[in-house]
Amino acid sequence: MIPVERHERILALVAERGVVSIVELAKGMGVSHMTIRRDVRELEKQGNLLLVSGGVRSVRFTERLTAEPSHLVKTLMSSSEKNLIGIAASRHIPPDSCIYLDAGTTTLALARQLVGRDDLLIVTNDFAIANLLIDESRCRMIHTGGSLCRENRSCVGEAAAHALRNLSVDIAFISASSWNSRGLFTPNEDKVAVKRAATDISGKRVLLSDSSKYDTIATYMAMPISVFDVVVTDPNLPAAAQSELNKKGIELVIAGG
Repeated sequence: MIPVERHERILALVAERGVVSIVELAKGMGVSHMTIRRDVRELEKQGNLLLVSGGVRSVRFTERLTAEPSHLVKTLMSSSEKNLIGIAASRHIPPDSCIYLDAGTTTLALARQLVGRDDLLIVTNDFAIANLLIDESRCRMIHTGGSLCRENRSCVGEAAAHALRNLSVDIAFISASSWNSRGLFTPNEDKVAVKRAATDISGKRVLLSDSSKYDTIATYMAMPISVFDVVVTDPNLPAAAQSELNKKGIELVIAGG
């Protein structure tokens, strides 16, 4: 099968199903993963589809997130990408900083990179992060408190936001369940106030998110993407998305790239 024929079949499948994995494309066409990746990169350059973690997505297909996965499920999703993001983000924390770690498994991956340090003041609303730091770190720590969100092991709502507004931090590391070139979204209204308060009190704002969450939306827009100074993600973020971030003046850090 010549490249033009493969391109036509790829576009037909993506148009029909919205999202198709690289593994499925390679198997269905009897070619190597490397060949399929060359094909989809070419089609992405042409604006015909978007590369996502492990596959491709139609440019006309935007997933709506209606509910967030539980903390346990999140720990199993894109774990290698999250670890690389945590490593990359940890290199951007100067000595003696006060930082905020938003609730999430990607920020938990960052927290794991900080257990050997004793010079930081870490603020968080996440119980998994707090438990890790209590047991394995000598850093000082503040937990926001607030209304308990059991599914995500964190505190949300106005009480948590109010606690943050009384603080000042150097860098806020914000997690995302869904985002695009317009902004960061969440299906949970109680998380909006916390995320906004965290970015409001921070000198530098960093979004930590693997590429699988890109180009998804949810009911509530927490903040525009322009709020962030830096985005740390993995190499599978679509080239078009990378270009959009650059145009907005946002520094892009590709973890493991």
